[in-house]
Amino acid sequence: QKGDRDEDLQSFRPFYKRMNTYRITVAYDGTAYRGWQRQENTELTVQGILERRISEITGKKTVVSGSGRTDSGVHALGQECSLYLEQEIDMDSFEKQLNELLPEDIRVLDISREKRDFHARKSAVGKCYEYRIDLRDKMEVFHRKYRFHFPHPVDIGAMEKAAEYLVGTHDFSAFTDLKEDKDTVRTIYAVGIVYEKDTLTLSWIGDGFLYHMVRILTGTLLDVGTGKIKAEEIPEILKAKDRKKSGFPAPAKGLFLDRVFYTEAELEKAVQKIREK
Repeated sequence: QKGDRDEDLQSFRPFYKRMNTYRITVAYDGTAYRGWQRQENTELTVQGILERRISEITGKKTVVSGSGRTDSGVHALGQECSLYLEQEIDMDSFEKQLNELLPEDIRVLDISREKRDFHARKSAVGKCYEYRIDLRDKMEVFHRKYRFHFPHPVDIGAMEKAAEYLVGTHDFSAFTDLKEDKDTVRTIYAVGIVYEKDTLTLSWIGDGFLYHMVRILTGTLLDVGTGKIKAEEIPEILKAKDRKKSGFPAPAKGLFLDRVFYTEAELEKAVQKIREK
């Protein structure tokens, strides 16, 4: 995996030498969008809108590369993108201009200059996703767009025990809805489970995640919490590599791409923070 990445970066270097490389941090409410990735049959993608607005500013067709794809309805607190431009830009002015053109549910949080071979996806060493759940009998009205309503008592201790089995490097075939995925081995560094005032927040830090993986992992932990699956069954589910044995996919609206990590130090700091809770 690492070798492939190095080879990719090597092939890009002649291109990078002619370009200025920028990293753009973006937050968005995914409710109205068909996901991050641009699509030919719709203009309602975050990447597509960003590219069109940047192209308006630069006067040239511009492509941005995201750290990963978020599905339809999924939100981001800190999606990262790489942007390559022939000209240098005033980053503060560019950020202000871009935010004036973007819809109110997409916001650029920061623009920074990076080394020429920086790539939002290939340079990443890890990601953190957060999933938010409302456990009240009647959902808080202002949570309805950004929480999954799950009005059932849950056994937090059982969920924590199940999460321990998921941490580490495993074949997560049982936790993806994309059967074509050939490389299904991923590493989960930490799982955080925080219960506060009828709200349950799950944090997942890993080196990468498969299609629907965080949503299925979350649904599986909720099934453990309600007794449908036993915590001790998790190793067998991983071993079986059978999607039918894992839990339901929690709805997209409760999922947030929280942060992308580009150094081992910041990744380790985030993992340690979860472990200390």
